[in-house]
Amino acid sequence: MENNANVKKIRHKSGLNENLASYLMLAPFFICFVIFLVVPIISSIALSFTNYDMINTPSFEGLGNYLRMFLDDDVLPEVFKNTLLFAVICGPVGFLLSFVLAWFINEFSPMARTLLSFMFYAPALVGNAVFIWQVAFSSDSYGYVNSALLSLGLITEPVTWLSTEQYIKPIVIAVQLWSSMGVSFLTNISGLQNVNQELYEAGSIDGIRNRWQELWYITLPTMKNMLLFSAVMQISSAFSISAVAIQLAGFPSVGYAADTIVSHMQDLGTVRYELGYASAVAVVLFLMMVLFRLIVGKLLNMTGK
Repeated sequence: MENNANVKKIRHKSGLNENLASYLMLAPFFICFVIFLVVPIISSIALSFTNYDMINTPSFEGLGNYLRMFLDDDVLPEVFKNTLLFAVICGPVGFLLSFVLAWFINEFSPMARTLLSFMFYAPALVGNAVFIWQVAFSSDSYGYVNSALLSLGLITEPVTWLSTEQYIKPIVIAVQLWSSMGVSFLTNISGLQNVNQELYEAGSIDGIRNRWQELWYITLPTMKNMLLFSAVMQISSAFSISAVAIQLAGFPSVGYAADTIVSHMQDLGTVRYELGYASAVAVVLFLMMVLFRLIVGKLLNMTGK
């Protein structure tokens, strides 16, 4: 009996030591997660109920900032509409394009797959890749697009692509799709590579007859977690499209055509120093992203059914 008790004590201590080692390994990530994610979110929620300008002590405003947002901000409806448009198009479309390309390229030989994967991921590696699009859509005759159209006789004078409202949105959407698909593409092709090939053999025995059935009943359910990560990254990128829009169209853009909630929030916080109101805008944006995340999760849970 004593020997059994001693063995249990040794096993218990060993288990505690292993758990302690695991917790110590996780501690740096957990600390960074709390400092750089949890604390800012809680701080933004708290500041959203205050009037704060970085100089004076925050004063409680209640729901004043939220009422102002929906009743007294003339710019917010336009930037909200732009953000929703960019998110709906760049998020789902970018996600679907990255998955279809990954699914298609996954059928190539390893050498061709590696080369094509690098080509699609390259924009995510280059920090200022958007610069090439500024040159392409330059408003003078030296811009690539204007130069080509003038040479073909399709236009008689250079078009101010990035200063005309009707052209700004399509250009920003196209560039955002191009620049944001790299991470989703790499995630999807990694997930496809990790699907157990024996599942396809078992599926053929169970009655799966074509590639579409394989995709719906085997591939998508197997890589559901990877797809969710890819979708969240694409949606987050779509909501934070302001960096691309500002580089291409400037800030503010003509007629607020390319301004988003993020750029409006940056203007409020870093130019006007209305941090309380900027925090309220940030909270609304955060809730929008959470809502989109829940919708994507529901849609992915439908696969294989």
